[in-house]
Amino acid sequence: MAFINDLGKIIVFLFLLLSAFLITAKSERKLPYYLFAAFLLISVIDFSGLFISPPDFKIIKSGKLASVLLQMPLYYLYVNSACYYNFKLHKKHLLHGLPFLFFFCFFSITGISKQGYQVFDVIAVIQYYCYIIAVFLLLRNFRQLYQDNYSSNHHLTYKWLMQTTLLFVIGNIFVLIRGFVENDSTVYNYLLTFTSLFVLFVITRFVLNALYRPNLFAGINKDLTTVKQKSEVRQEPEQLKNLLQFMETEKPYLDDKLTLQKLAEQINLPEKQLSALINQHTGRHFFDFINEFRINDAKTLLKEQSKLTVLEVLYEVGFNSKSSFYTAFKKETKLTPTDYRKSIF
Repeated sequence: MAFINDLGKIIVFLFLLLSAFLITAKSERKLPYYLFAAFLLISVIDFSGLFISPPDFKIIKSGKLASVLLQMPLYYLYVNSACYYNFKLHKKHLLHGLPFLFFFCFFSITGISKQGYQVFDVIAVIQYYCYIIAVFLLLRNFRQLYQDNYSSNHHLTYKWLMQTTLLFVIGNIFVLIRGFVENDSTVYNYLLTFTSLFVLFVITRFVLNALYRPNLFAGINKDLTTVKQKSEVRQEPEQLKNLLQFMETEKPYLDDKLTLQKLAEQINLPEKQLSALINQHTGRHFFDFINEFRINDAKTLLKEQSKLTVLEVLYEVGFNSKSSFYTAFKKETKLTPTDYRKSIF
C-alpha cells in the first residue's frame, strides 16, 4: 500500500509538471494545450485520492467525486481543438459540465450514500463510453476531411489521437475489472498499481510528443466538407485531361502544404467540381491522388540520383516528414524507399 501511495504522489507531481509545460509552451495554437492541461489537472484531483483522504466536508468530497465527470468532456474538446485549427469554445460547450454540476450539487446536499455512489458509478461509465464513441466518430470525420482536402501529413495526427484513445479504452477496461475485485485484496492492489502506471505512461508519452512535435496538431478547417457530402457534378473527359496535364507540367504537388483549395484556384475550377473530378475518375481521395505524383517523382530520384539521401528525396518531392513519406511510399510500392533503391541497382 505504501508503494501505491508513493506512486500516486509521483503521478500527481508529473501531471502538475506536464500541465505547467503545456500552459507555458510557446505555440501558435494555445487552446489544445490549455484543454489538455485542464484534463490533467482534473485527473490530479482523482489520483490524489491514492495518498490523500479529503477533509470530512460534503462539498470537498462531492467535488472530488463529481470531478471524474469532467475528464472525458475535456478530452473530447481537446481532440476537437487538436483536429481543427478553427475550433473555438462557445457557451454551448458549458453543457458538457451539467452532469458534474448535477452530482456535485446532489452529493453536497444529501451526502455520498452507498446507493447514490452506485448510481453515480453507472452514470460515469455510460458517460465515459459515450464520449469515447463521440471521439471515434470525430476522428473518422477528421480523417475523411483531410483525405479529401489536404495533401500534408495530417494522418499522423489521426494516428496519434486514435492510438491514445484506444489506450485510454484499454486502461478503463482494467478500471472496470477492478470494480469486480474486493477492495484492499492483493489482486485489487495489483490492478490499481498497473492501471496507475499505464495511465502515467500514456499521458506522459502523449504530452511529450505534443511538446516536441508541435506541428503534429496543426489542425485542419472544420468547415470543409467531404466528397460523400458533395453533390454529384458531371465531369468532362477534357477536364480530367487538363488536370493531369497541369499536374505533370506545373508539379503543384511539390508544395508540401498543397490543399484542394489551392489546386482549385490554380486550375480555375470550383473546389466541389475538382473534388468530384478526382474522386469519381481516379477512385482516390485528394490526399492519395497528390501523393501518387510525389511517389512517382521519388522513385525517379531514387533511381537516377543515387547521391541524394532518402531524406533529401522526400523533401524534394513535396513531403514534409519521414514517417508520412515512408507510409505513402510503402503503400504504393510495397517496399520502403531504401529497399526500392536497392532493388534497382
